Amino acid sequence: ANIANNRHLGCLAGNARPGPAIGQALGPLGINMAEFCKQFNDRTQETYEKETPLSVQLAAMSDRTFTFSVKTPPTSYLLKKASGIEKGPEKTSLENPIGTVTPEAIYEIAKIKQQDDLMWHLPLESLSRSIIGTARSMGLKVKESEEA
Repeated sequence: ANIANNRHLGCLAGNARPGPAIGQALGPLGINMAEFCKQFNDRTQETYEKETPLSVQLAAMSDRTFTFSVKTPPTSYLLKKASGIEKGPEKTSLENPIGTVTPEAIYEIAKIKQQDDLMWHLPLESLSRSIIGTARSMGLKVKESEEA
């Protein structure tokens, strides 16, 4: 069976249910939604906290079977958890940050992101710089040391 189509979907860890969002993505491919949801939930409920948003890369085969890979949560989600904020600001400003994140948290997020298929070869320092950029664009300040 050769790959007929690739799809990119977002699902919540351990909580994928057959519904309109998944149905619109998988229905045209002839993939059994309940089977996908069961496999996805089984694969993610041990690894991730329930309701964690995850990105899924799904390959649909010509014989209606499928394979999928689960990517790590979005960087913005991990930064929001690390800084304890609910959502980003309406307008970001480095003068008035909405929260702070520690260098240790940035490093831990980089280690998580490095587990993605296409990120394993990137040095943690480069990933950390990218994450700091995302944090700044979200209005978060990175603590330098023990300054409060």
